[in-house]
Amino acid sequence: MVTAWSGVDRRETLRKVARVSCISFLSPEQRATLGQVTCELSPDEIRAAHPMPPVTAGTLHRIRLMAASPDPQIRAAAASKRQTPPETLEALGRDTDLLVRSSVARNDGVAPEVLRRLAGDPSAQVRGWVAANRVCPLDVLDALADDPDDTVRKVVTWARSW
Repeated sequence: MVTAWSGVDRRETLRKVARVSCISFLSPEQRATLGQVTCELSPDEIRAAHPMPPVTAGTLHRIRLMAASPDPQIRAAAASKRQTPPETLEALGRDTDLLVRSSVARNDGVAPEVLRRLAGDPSAQVRGWVAANRVCPLDVLDALADDPDDTVRKVVTWARSW
């Protein structure tokens, strides 16, 4: 049987392929031009130009299955998805696992009420993610400004600067 590898040193061929795949095909002039490009679009304009695909029933079903997983990493993945339904985020915000609650706190689709509750979480990590969330209500940031944890207070200062 004749194969594409007949009479060829496989290792040498793979080495050549690997070298070629790592080569940049841009000239130095092209790289310099790319380095000078600035984005003149706002984040909202970029999102409008590249909308997310519609959320399907199948997507929601998979997210709900993930949220019910016994594996906390899979539940955390469900909590991090923008398409996660509000009632699922609410439930995951009460999860016993720190990673899951942190993922809920980072999700910018989470309801303000969930962020308010998570602002009182025993974990400074979760409270810090609440403060870092761009949709965190100002009254929650005000409350976290007096947090006993120094890192949480620093995140509040950072969040207020943008």
